[in-house]
Amino acid sequence: MRSAMRILALNLIAVASLAGAAQAGAFVCRETPIVTATERLNGLAPKIAAGGKLDILAIGSSSTEGVGASTREKSYPSRLQALLTAAWPRVQVTVANAGIGGEVAPQTLARLKQALTERRYDLVIWQVGTNDAVRGGDMAAFKAMVSDGIALVRQAGPSLALLDPQFFPGIREPARYRAYVEAIGTIAKGQSVPVFTRYDTMREWHAADERAFAAALAPDSFHMSDAGYDCLARDMAAGLVSLTATGRPIVAQGR
Repeated sequence: MRSAMRILALNLIAVASLAGAAQAGAFVCRETPIVTATERLNGLAPKIAAGGKLDILAIGSSSTEGVGASTREKSYPSRLQALLTAAWPRVQVTVANAGIGGEVAPQTLARLKQALTERRYDLVIWQVGTNDAVRGGDMAAFKAMVSDGIALVRQAGPSLALLDPQFFPGIREPARYRAYVEAIGTIAKGQSVPVFTRYDTMREWHAADERAFAAALAPDSFHMSDAGYDCLARDMAAGLVSLTATGRPIVAQGR
């Protein structure tokens, strides 16, 4: 037991050290607590301890697909796969990128349902809400769709984590946009689903250095750049290691 915990501690240190290594232009990635959770991903811990395969589905819109990155390999799912492989060397980690740019929640939910009938996954990371927040619409319907998606994944069996919308300085209706972010957090908290709080994390990057933050975004000032996706993936990897580490604190508990 002590040996396993020692290995786990080394893996946590490795992921944390990676979080300070990425740099592009003036933007320097530093470890940022990104997970809000009331429970751990207990279903994954035994699989990670035993080794073998771990299949992750990353589904969502353009920031899952990797729009803004120079290549698909620079998207957050690809970087997350590499980082988790380093953190869990006994596990064969595969992160399937099922991102399609421009989708809103109903479209992604339909694809999620189909994906879960075609293949078995151990973990689903559902990036949800960005285009819905940008466009606006029926908030009650959006909340219902998020709840339906959570129920769908749970019925199928995988563990689940949500990835909320990105922050960008050009948000036109910040109050409405923030309302979608808060809705995701409230629903997830009520149903004990971890959330990668990308909005708050990126807002912290922006507050720390507005000029440097520009390098975390693509030229359209909306999607993320290679550096932004890499930093996001590092924060998410550290969060996943924390959520699957028995006896260790959850990152950003109660944030």
